[in-house]
Amino acid sequence: MNKVGVRSNYVASVFATQLMLEQKNGLIVNISFYASRKYYGNVIYGVAKAAVDKMAADMSVELKKSNITCVSLYPGYIADKRKKPNPKKESAQFIGRAIAALALDKNVISKTGQVLVAAHLAKEYDFTDIDGIQPKPFDTL
Repeated sequence: MNKVGVRSNYVASVFATQLMLEQKNGLIVNISFYASRKYYGNVIYGVAKAAVDKMAADMSVELKKSNITCVSLYPGYIADKRKKPNPKKESAQFIGRAIAALALDKNVISKTGQVLVAAHLAKEYDFTDIDGIQPKPFDTL
């Protein structure tokens, strides 16, 4: 969890930041989950997700002056092969749409350091999943 889940987010962010500093603009989105705030199955999973959230929060402090936004994004349950609609399951494309909406937001820097929920962003930016459904949040913060 820590070696791959946390370290990979950090390493990718470092390399991305080098490019973003040159252009004085950017968006770093770390995929995390509610386990950082509530027990979901085991301790190390929660610790890894909390580390990802903290990394986004701390990076936002250091990078805000360079107009680089850093956030954590919580998806719901990902289910690409749905047998029937489920308002709490999301396709991988839905998460991509959330990131695209953030990238198009000219005021995205106002969200820097925050934990965001994909289903909440769908309402804010008015997008749906690939099946036309606007999933409900998996959980509340």
